[in-house]
Amino acid sequence: MDAAEFRRRGKEMVDYVADYLENIEKRPVYPDLEPGYLRSLIPNEAPLEPESYEDIIKDVERVIMPGVTHWHSPYFFAYFPAASSYPAMVADMLCGAIGCIGFSWAASPACTELETVMLDWLGKMLQLPECFIAGTHGRGGGVIQGTASEATLISLLAARCKAVRRVQTINAKKSESEILSKLVAYTSDQAHSSVERAALIGAVMMRKVPTDNRYAVRREMLKKMVEEDKAAGLIPFYFCATLGTTPSCAFDHLTELGPLCNEENMWMHIDAAYAGSAFICPEFRPLLNGVEFADSFNFNPHKWLLVNFDCSHWQIPLGRRFRSLKMWFVFRMYGLKGLQAHIRKQVALAKEFESLVRADKRFEICAEVVLGLVCFRLKGSNELNQELLKRITKSREIHLVPCQLSGRFVLRFAICARTTESHHIQQAWQHITQLTFDVCLQLFFFFRCSVRNCFQMNICVIHGGLHEVSG
Repeated sequence: MDAAEFRRRGKEMVDYVADYLENIEKRPVYPDLEPGYLRSLIPNEAPLEPESYEDIIKDVERVIMPGVTHWHSPYFFAYFPAASSYPAMVADMLCGAIGCIGFSWAASPACTELETVMLDWLGKMLQLPECFIAGTHGRGGGVIQGTASEATLISLLAARCKAVRRVQTINAKKSESEILSKLVAYTSDQAHSSVERAALIGAVMMRKVPTDNRYAVRREMLKKMVEEDKAAGLIPFYFCATLGTTPSCAFDHLTELGPLCNEENMWMHIDAAYAGSAFICPEFRPLLNGVEFADSFNFNPHKWLLVNFDCSHWQIPLGRRFRSLKMWFVFRMYGLKGLQAHIRKQVALAKEFESLVRADKRFEICAEVVLGLVCFRLKGSNELNQELLKRITKSREIHLVPCQLSGRFVLRFAICARTTESHHIQQAWQHITQLTFDVCLQLFFFFRCSVRNCFQMNICVIHGGLHEVSG
């Protein structure tokens, strides 16, 4: 492909991408395929001779699109958002074209300096303390990482190094291996699995801290565990607080936990991968109160701030892409007010869905709805909810994923796509309620609709769907 063909094909690809995104809701949000579907659709070996671009593009629709879960469909309500915007896509094209490896200032001065400034812009949007900003007299600042998983690991490794040095200044005879064997880290029992994985990679113990009835870590429980471990000769050194947990978007109490971590010489890292973007809105910024006690903080603009994946903070690899271009384009073309409007709109959509759930007595809300996630379930057994989710997934009209809260099987409804509107929420709810009726009708016939069995199930099917049976 020479420059002339690149110009032509590049314009064609922009049209293809624009058409894909404009018409994405017409595609089934979830693929109807079995694992291994792709291997039979393409040759077993790479071609010996070059193939035409036209054939490759045809195979995108034939081979790739049938196996795509469409994360940017307005009917995608699973996991958390994967941010996307046209300014970020355009910037990514330029990033790929420049193709620098920014491992040092000299390797690409603009890559290094724009990244530093963009992280400062972001820190100021979040009203972070000056110690987190590079352009001050402090020693803070950040770099762009791939994911929160990597950010958690690098913070844990930094905390581990700091703890070893601190112990050795007190007792120089202690070897590093002896100290490492006694280090213990802590995180919420609601924390993402990547936090536990960081401890495994970092070769340190990690304990899960039980949460309160709102799935948040409180000071008393962490303090109790720290005191127990110190009495056993262990060395508490790290706590990963979560703001916006993956299962239910719960928030650990930083203003309680931060002072405790400081008192105990424990590094406090804040994982706000999803929720962090919301803190640019003044009404949600109080959720970040206590960040002044933290040693490190991470969130993912590639989740909810319209910056395409990948874009997180802090860094393991030396070489890195020119990812700050995406932030520069997005921040300038949306402005702070535009970004705030995006966050507020999606929170309002989540509240709209919550109101639909609460208005239907067959369902219950399982966790406080703070941002863009609604955790809900049918009143009844876990098996009933599993069957409902199974039917939702099979329908391929909307996509949800579950979580476990207090031993209950719960459905998560996250507002994800930039293009999701109120009518998508209404349509999704209609679909859920219709499938609910189908599930209960199946149960009705399975149990031969005897009154006794209906009471044993605590449900009965009548006109209008599933209703609770009292008495």
